Amino acid sequence: MKPSPHSHLKFKICVSGAAETGHCGPEALEMAKELGREIARHKAVLVTGATTGVPFWACIGAKEEGGFSIGLSPARNEKEHIEEYKLPVDYMDMIVYTGFGYAGRNLLLTRSADAVIFGCGRMGTLNEFTIAFEDQKPMGVLDGSWETADLFKEVVEKSYRGPGKIVYDSDPKRLVEKVIELIRKEKVIEI
Repeated sequence: MKPSPHSHLKFKICVSGAAETGHCGPEALEMAKELGREIARHKAVLVTGATTGVPFWACIGAKEEGGFSIGLSPARNEKEHIEEYKLPVDYMDMIVYTGFGYAGRNLLLTRSADAVIFGCGRMGTLNEFTIAFEDQKPMGVLDGSWETADLFKEVVEKSYRGPGKIVYDSDPKRLVEKVIELIRKEKVIEI
């Protein structure tokens, strides 16, 4: 059987969440790690904001499964990334230095992915959520003991823009599977 001419293409799934996770609860980081593992198990590429916390743990999980991850940094180069932003370089296969600060990086981050999955978060995560929602991006929300999932539901309800393309689940495996189904509906080229 001849392989498809597009067999090299991969789904790109972003994991967004808090860089500072003290408010997230003890299960948040392990759930983020499992998101990364599941993304890798589905042969998708993990995309993150090249930061600590939830995105970092997703990168660890992806690496444990032999996955590939790309980080989009707010910094303009590695020196600024490490010294000024105090961000990690571990567990990512590639870091793109955007030089656009957090707000600009967030726009590029959500637009560079086929879908975005949101874990426990804060203001930056909410910013990424609203960008992805406005762009009609396929989205997944990881339910947990944190308040972010309820906040996302409230934002959607009060936006009066319809439900969006959002799936919710408390199980990382099921959530990734649901998000992949949303991505497949968006694709022109079958992967």
